[in-house]
Amino acid sequence: MNNYQKAIESSNIVSKTDINGIITFVNDEFCHLFGFTKDELIGKNHNIVRHPDTPKENFQTLWSTILDKKVYKATVKNLTKDKKNVYLNTTIIPILDEFENIIEFIAIRYDITNEVMLQQELEEKQKIIFLQSRMASLGQMLANIAHQWRQPLTELNLCLFHLKKAFEKQNKKEFEKLYNDNKNTIFLMSQTIEDFTNFFKPQKNKKIFSAKSVIDETLKILSRIIEDEKIVIESFIDEKIEIFGIKNELIQVILNLIQNSKDAFNQNNIKNKKIVIKIYKDDKNIFLEFIDNALGIDKDLIDKIYEPYFTTKHQSSGTGLGLFISKIIIENSFEGEISYEKLENGSKFILKFPVGSQK
Repeated sequence: MNNYQKAIESSNIVSKTDINGIITFVNDEFCHLFGFTKDELIGKNHNIVRHPDTPKENFQTLWSTILDKKVYKATVKNLTKDKKNVYLNTTIIPILDEFENIIEFIAIRYDITNEVMLQQELEEKQKIIFLQSRMASLGQMLANIAHQWRQPLTELNLCLFHLKKAFEKQNKKEFEKLYNDNKNTIFLMSQTIEDFTNFFKPQKNKKIFSAKSVIDETLKILSRIIEDEKIVIESFIDEKIEIFGIKNELIQVILNLIQNSKDAFNQNNIKNKKIVIKIYKDDKNIFLEFIDNALGIDKDLIDKIYEPYFTTKHQSSGTGLGLFISKIIIENSFEGEISYEKLENGSKFILKFPVGSQK
């Protein structure tokens, strides 16, 4: 038993407290980590290493658990003597006497500070990448708005010229017609702004939404570009299918796929540009297939397509963030998967969403 105790104490951070939380024992590893001597710790309340950022609810849960004679396990943020943050996988065990009364608590900890700090660093980098992607999307959307408005602005300019002529000729009927045409054009331009504004509204809560509505709204945003680029889009969608997640983020994924196809069409001089979108389901999953005939991605590059900043486009037209962000969105916001398959003359992306996640 002594050998077992020595093994635990030598490889872990161990402390004991009485039933009131007063420290009665600490091992050398505890002192080394927190920077206190044993004399500074014995007889003190264990909250001497408590971190001020830790919510009170955490300690209420801890005490209610161990006073109920149950083992408490959690990752706990603590504070060393020199005010450094440490993160510890912590297990607190109530020790009972022969009458089932609690006589003390033993806490066994394992230092995971490096792992937590690395994870936080990765999360910060991911936030920066998301921000860069969002800014790239904003720039892309502004370019789309400019593209969407180019023709109606030309129409407005021409209509105003004819409106002036109708006024000079006192042609009331023609004037009314041109006036109403102008109003309709302005309304459609205003609607364009509304569509893009809705896309950029922050949405944090997952909701159930129509799969078809995602495709409809995406195509509406890109309607002018699709028309100008002469891209034929065929859709085969089960209108009854609903998806659980964040709608705007899925629109962002489809927007990115269409933009990628558009760029590939032009890069590869494809004349008959075609995109096929299919949405169907089985008992376990919902599938969204996105297929184009833009010649596909070189086989030796397929393994890299989800890496941040990797792009097959010229630097002036691609950030290399689209598929990286799309993968994160599908996995985090929809608990799904995204996969790529190279076809004979193009690409197929398959988005898979678990039916069971719709709660």
